[in-house]
Amino acid sequence: MQLIRGIYNIKPEDHGCVLTIGNFDGVHLGHQAVIKALVAKAKALNSIAAVMVFEPQPQELFAKERAPARLARLRDKYHLLAKLGVERLICVNFNQAFAEQSAEYFVEHLLVAKLGIKHLIIGDDFRFGRGRSGNFEMLCQYGQQLGFGVTDTASYKLAECRISSTEIRHALLKDDLNSAANMLGRAYSLSGRVVHGEKNGRKFGFPTANVLLKRRVSPIAGVYVVKVIMDGLAAQQTTYFGVANVGTRPTLNGVRQQLEVHIFDFDGNLYGRHIEVQVLEKLRQEQRFDSLAALTEQIAKDSEQARTLVQTNYASVSASK
Repeated sequence: MQLIRGIYNIKPEDHGCVLTIGNFDGVHLGHQAVIKALVAKAKALNSIAAVMVFEPQPQELFAKERAPARLARLRDKYHLLAKLGVERLICVNFNQAFAEQSAEYFVEHLLVAKLGIKHLIIGDDFRFGRGRSGNFEMLCQYGQQLGFGVTDTASYKLAECRISSTEIRHALLKDDLNSAANMLGRAYSLSGRVVHGEKNGRKFGFPTANVLLKRRVSPIAGVYVVKVIMDGLAAQQTTYFGVANVGTRPTLNGVRQQLEVHIFDFDGNLYGRHIEVQVLEKLRQEQRFDSLAALTEQIAKDSEQARTLVQTNYASVSASK
């Protein structure tokens, strides 16, 4: 899938596409229904299926620290959308200057002149341009004048099923991982590149793979049973299970949020590798312990409990890896 980062990187040869616009945070089942319609429309018009997203997401610019927790990073969106058949991902830098552009400029300059859209699939609540003056009706009027079609995403929503990124965040906040997975169409996961940590886990007898969470806040926090998918270690990706902590490590006076995963029965070098950590079950909340000995004892209990749950609930998956 082609990735275009920044409006200035849109080339003349990129002219012409069927487009949808949104955050696509999590690429949940509702998003997937829209993407399915996008790909079908692009094929019908002999065009390119394209998605436009914004970085940072608009609420992250306007609400700052009060912005909702992200379900997915741009890298995650890229891979999920590519699997669904999207051919072009356009990532627009959402800054104050872009937000101050008029709605008319957004349509005429970006959508028409630069991208040459043939059809637009968009929510009827989509607002854009300075003062949020642009809306669905304006897009329909421009479509009639300039020769591109406009379809409301409501036409492709799943029947009798309330799915949204907000609902998924609420489910994760309530530790309802099953509901979140049902709305996503897969287990909720965190991913990133393994970095060097302070090697504390190794000292305790539980070495961990450390991943920095490049987001303002994670939608989950605590200790979890996880499935770990490692890329680039063999011809085929390899799956392991483990126990993970998502949080700030209060006993060790941590500050920034990160993901630490103790992977069962693995003794390789993961530094610099990308891993996906699928969250299966929650064991407990993150907490501060009075001593490192107490922390070590709890980690041992967490690992034993997680291993038991893996054997009980995921043994067939583990055996087939």
